[in-house]
Amino acid sequence: MKYPNPLIPGFSPDPSVVLVDGAYYLVTSTFEYLPGIPVYRSTDLVSWAHIGNVATRPGQARVGDVPTGGGVWAPTIRYRDGVFYVIVTIAMSDQGCVVFTATDPAGPWSDGSTIAGVDGVDPDLAWDDDGTAYVTFSGLSTSGEQAGRHLGIQQVRVDLAAGQALGAPRSLWSGTGLKFPEAPHLYRRGDLWYLVIAEGGTERGHAVSIARGPSPEGPFEGHPGNPVLSARGTARPIQSTGHADLIATPDGGTALALLGVRPLGLTQSFSPLGRETFVTPVSWADGWPQPEPVQLAPRDEVVEETFDFADRTALAEPGWLAVRVAPESVASFTGGRLSIAGRTGLDDRHPQFVGRRQRHLTATVSAIVDASGGTGGLAARYDEDHWFCLEARGTVVTARAHVAGLAQSWQVAVPPGDVELRLELTPPPTAGFDSAAMGGDRIRLLAAGALVAELDGRYWTAETCASFTGRVIGLYASQGTVSFAGFRYRGTEEG
Repeated sequence: MKYPNPLIPGFSPDPSVVLVDGAYYLVTSTFEYLPGIPVYRSTDLVSWAHIGNVATRPGQARVGDVPTGGGVWAPTIRYRDGVFYVIVTIAMSDQGCVVFTATDPAGPWSDGSTIAGVDGVDPDLAWDDDGTAYVTFSGLSTSGEQAGRHLGIQQVRVDLAAGQALGAPRSLWSGTGLKFPEAPHLYRRGDLWYLVIAEGGTERGHAVSIARGPSPEGPFEGHPGNPVLSARGTARPIQSTGHADLIATPDGGTALALLGVRPLGLTQSFSPLGRETFVTPVSWADGWPQPEPVQLAPRDEVVEETFDFADRTALAEPGWLAVRVAPESVASFTGGRLSIAGRTGLDDRHPQFVGRRQRHLTATVSAIVDASGGTGGLAARYDEDHWFCLEARGTVVTARAHVAGLAQSWQVAVPPGDVELRLELTPPPTAGFDSAAMGGDRIRLLAAGALVAELDGRYWTAETCASFTGRVIGLYASQGTVSFAGFRYRGTEEG
């Protein structure tokens, strides 16, 4: 069966999937955003519904003070005896390795329990036949005096109820020698245990390697063709493929869910949506899994989302995000509108901003804004150093573009009262050797139908920005109070 690719579009890195009673549940990383760890559900590996988030309460994933790029890294979702488990590292925080549990993957999920003795990232959870729980992880320390130290793939037996490691971690098979062995996942198939890891770094050298052994503790021998999957050195439309989880398909086969990017331009240099979730079939030969190269197969559909803020439940839809805080702590409903009170700008680590993932390379996003009582509008954010916006204040709209300390702005006058602010995003041209064809996506910023600025999107991509996320587009205020009557997103994969 041919599956759509990307499987989960937009900012959706580090996927992990579990199959329970005929339904698939998939989670991804969220870093400094809340709510954390989205949960998607499917019965066919084709159509997915965002059914909830694991970390919906501030105390579950304490990301309020984590630096950009820290926070929720690489969750793994598993199931045992009626309970769903999500194990994850809250990187660069005091929480470390945390396990959340739920009987319904839509939530609510538990407050989370830290497992002492696991100093690393990308934790996996597996059980052997007698019920012993194993955490296998990448031995990269993200805090303390040992920050930056990497010990390769590590494993330790754990007592989940007590939140304790049962001994010191031991080194496991760590791949072929490429940098940053990470993202381990452990599986039982017949009499053998398989260890799938990523190596080569999460950029263009990213790769998937596989080993097998007689027990969850090994010893492991590597696949003779490792790495078994990588797009490095190719012109494939999906690059940086890695961080994979093996899954059984509805037709009785096997597949890998994994991350990748869709770089634009003739040089395939710029990926505006960041790392997304993809899927690829896996065949078996001589007891070894062999993934196929990841194929681009975008969905032939137009996605339209309209939020009328006269509906006070609009922010309850699980796709809304805020930076280091929950969306409901940023925005409130007043007089049939969404209101945001500004205190800081978009260059702050705690902006008054609520947004949604950009999920299509061709997208139009608009908002109806009343800035008579403050300053704010419509923004696209990668992090506090990389963003662009249409900022309304009274009867003036300013388009702003910020790139790593560099700033540029343009202004236009608009009538008093409500004004429509709109972003139009399209891929670059595919012909010619000019800067447009070699650059990023094309961005048009419009206010009340008038073009205010045009931007080259290369400066707001996974390759340019320091963060691990993707574009999030939404509403903000920097001063006073700004109200919003509505928000609309329209996306398609058409050029």
